[in-house]
Amino acid sequence: MNSYEQSMLEILKKGSEHYGIVATKAEFEAEGTRTDELLRLLDISHRADVDIALKIGGCEAVRDLLEAKQFGVKYIIAPMVETPYALSKYIHAKNRVFSIPDHSDTNFLFNLETITAWHHFPELLKLAVAPDACHGVVFGRVDFSRSLGITRAAIESDKITMIAEEAALLCKDSALDFVMGGAVSIDALPNLNRINSIYLSRFETRKIVFTSSALLNSELSNALRDAVHFELLWLMNKRDYYGFIHHEDETRIAMLEARWNILGDFN
Repeated sequence: MNSYEQSMLEILKKGSEHYGIVATKAEFEAEGTRTDELLRLLDISHRADVDIALKIGGCEAVRDLLEAKQFGVKYIIAPMVETPYALSKYIHAKNRVFSIPDHSDTNFLFNLETITAWHHFPELLKLAVAPDACHGVVFGRVDFSRSLGITRAAIESDKITMIAEEAALLCKDSALDFVMGGAVSIDALPNLNRINSIYLSRFETRKIVFTSSALLNSELSNALRDAVHFELLWLMNKRDYYGFIHHEDETRIAMLEARWNILGDFN
């Protein structure tokens, strides 16, 4: 492990022991996580004894589901599930890849991240609670806000929080997990506590997933700062890794270009 990864490991160990960190997070969807990046995150997470949450590329992303199964991902999230048909495609696809006994080791969730999905939410929940269907819902506040034409700056508005509270109650009544995501930072703590007073299973930053009981920790603000630091270290590590790949063959390329130019002079 390099120095970046060692620092990330220390953040996860401390967070797991003291702050309620239960998983790291990667995305095949918007973030475009590559397989080699996921493997590094898996290694760091396993050393810290925390799980992995993976957002796949779509409701029927079978190849992503196969990789998630191969790598032992704990939480799988399907994005942009706006209609009952899309959710049925997700349930069918994941049940093709994961046998029923596998469901005890993996939790399957879907994103509530648009106003369209919210309009269909009661129908979505009816599908989700069927046997061998889904374990929960992730409320993606950033995309949900954008679907309403609300800027990221207004993500802590009462309008978004009240919808989250109603969604949380519906998930509680359906015995499904409710997870809050989207621009979760220190500024989100009052609204997270509002939702937690109703029902909340977990909440997540871009790279870190916390259990809801972390909200009772008086040092949670430190944990959220550590989550920002973890993401920064992750991006710096990624930058240096691909920078090395970009530059590793420059000497060889220069030599071959010079040779090619010399050979070209004989033609």
